[in-house]
Amino acid sequence: MLGLLRTEGPATATSLAQDLGLNTGATSYHLRQLAEHGFIEEETERGNARDRWWRAVHESTRMSTGDAEPEAEQAYLQAVALTYGEQLSRAAAERPFLPSAWDEAVTLSDWPLRLKPAAARRLLETLIEVIENTPDDPDADATYTIQLGAFPLPGQGLEE
Repeated sequence: MLGLLRTEGPATATSLAQDLGLNTGATSYHLRQLAEHGFIEEETERGNARDRWWRAVHESTRMSTGDAEPEAEQAYLQAVALTYGEQLSRAAAERPFLPSAWDEAVTLSDWPLRLKPAAARRLLETLIEVIENTPDDPDADATYTIQLGAFPLPGQGLEE
């Protein structure tokens, strides 16, 4: 829901429920939870008490270890992993149908690097700085998403 509010703009619980194949009660509940935690806010210029419109508060979400209770953090990370996996799968399926102008702007790549935590942190900060300093183009015909997953290879990096 948060992703749709960011990419598609403000929406109601009813329209989000239709887009996501959910019932409006569940959608309304999750929207209230997102609002309670500061991810979204009501857009008061639209709608009425029965037809509330919601918008994303931030352009992106970043979570660092320790930002939330461990159980909430783990649930969030699992939800993000599922969402990223689904988007990645859909993007791979749609890749053959993209206009050729996108050929050099799409990648599904990985670069395994052997780094210590401090060097990994500096690399991550550099990537984030580049992304955050890339201006949005209001005339663009597509939203270009960057999913950044940076972590020790599972099963490694567990020793102190």
